[in-house]
Amino acid sequence: MRIAEVARVLLACIRLLNGGLALLVPGFLARQIGVDPDANPGIQYVLRMFGIRTVLVGAELLRPAGERRDEAVRKAVLIHASDTLAAFLAALSGNFPKSGRTIVAISAFNTLLAVLANRG
Repeated sequence: MRIAEVARVLLACIRLLNGGLALLVPGFLARQIGVDPDANPGIQYVLRMFGIRTVLVGAELLRPAGERRDEAVRKAVLIHASDTLAAFLAALSGNFPKSGRTIVAISAFNTLLAVLANRG
């Protein structure tokens, strides 16, 4: 399997895992990023919106070879680069005091996988 294929499948798996957690256990995920879901109940709504988007993009990356999958791979770079920028700005502002660096690192790793997936 080529590096682009490995990167695409790994990125899809990460998206499905993170999206699934956001959809099914948003309170748990909120606590992992340093947000108290009891004090900030709206975070669960936001995480569920993130979750469905993330699951759908992950599923698109696992589609059989074809135009729809190719488009998902191309869009992944923009999606993950914007996620990385948003995470970086949030960490910089102190909005994720407990886990800002971790969130930025995960987003940056996903961006790297998206770039590698596009090399195929």
